[in-house]
Amino acid sequence: MSTVLILGGYGAVGREAAAALTESPGTTVIVAGRNPGRARPVPGTSALRVDAADPADLARALEGVDTVLMCAEIDNARVARACLERGIGYVDVSASAPVLAEIEQLDGLATERGATAALSVGLVPGITNLLARICAGRSAAGDLRIGVLLGSGEQHGPAAIAWTLDGLGRLDGSWTMRFPAPYGERTVHRFPFSDQYTLPATLGVASASTGLCLDSRLTTGLLAAAGRPAVARLLRRPKARALMLKALEKIHLGDDGFAVTVRCGTTRASFSGRLQSRATGRTAALLIRHLPALPPGVRHIEQLVDPIAFLTELATDGFDLHLDHLQEGSHS
Repeated sequence: MSTVLILGGYGAVGREAAAALTESPGTTVIVAGRNPGRARPVPGTSALRVDAADPADLARALEGVDTVLMCAEIDNARVARACLERGIGYVDVSASAPVLAEIEQLDGLATERGATAALSVGLVPGITNLLARICAGRSAAGDLRIGVLLGSGEQHGPAAIAWTLDGLGRLDGSWTMRFPAPYGERTVHRFPFSDQYTLPATLGVASASTGLCLDSRLTTGLLAAAGRPAVARLLRRPKARALMLKALEKIHLGDDGFAVTVRCGTTRASFSGRLQSRATGRTAALLIRHLPALPPGVRHIEQLVDPIAFLTELATDGFDLHLDHLQEGSHS
């Protein structure tokens, strides 16, 4: 028997993870957030009002819990500490490098209390990290190139859109990546996903760069324009930012497909499917199933599981794993 508490569980990722976890016999799933009355119920789960920013409220919510899945960015390191102090497993889907770096500092505490904290658990970071480990292990090259193609037709919440807007223009650079059919070769623009910051340390590679594009070339162009210095400065003004956020919430020019691909030298591996939120939620749920067998400490997903075995298992949920370019000398 196991009890999983999902903080920020009312969003798209939390709902997908909750639905997947209910498929595991003997697992009790509690979906928690500050406004449970606004949430659509997930069959087989219970709802709980929790303000993760309130230490006393969080402490009450952690009673009787075995694992916490963090699907929000609200004092993540403090929440992780509260879990690890109690010997509770902790899984985080954050894509923010500063957030993950702060949690990494809790490794000693996690080891002492015999608890595991799994970071970079989702599509990006997460699946990209596992693909990177596969490619880095089969190539003599020391530089990783990561491409992320997201569906601009998928419905995203205000927080996710705001996070994307904040990341535009923070990093320079663009390059081409080849994605699985039907996408083909696309230009990606460097974006501050956390995988590129953590992978050089976890995999021992010289560098890693992550670029973003959308399935709609028009929407990708608009995002690239929004990242230019002059436009970025304009979007820092509250009124202009509010207008842009409202516009991005309404733009649905593409589909709901996604694809991520990693290249190291001439070695390439990819993963694709529909609904990026579903991919992240299902990745988190699968990792939670593996958690009891994983060693204590704070680690990123690529340090915890066998990448091919994990991705092969994940692909049975309706995704596609592409490992047809794993030999040096193959065409990229």
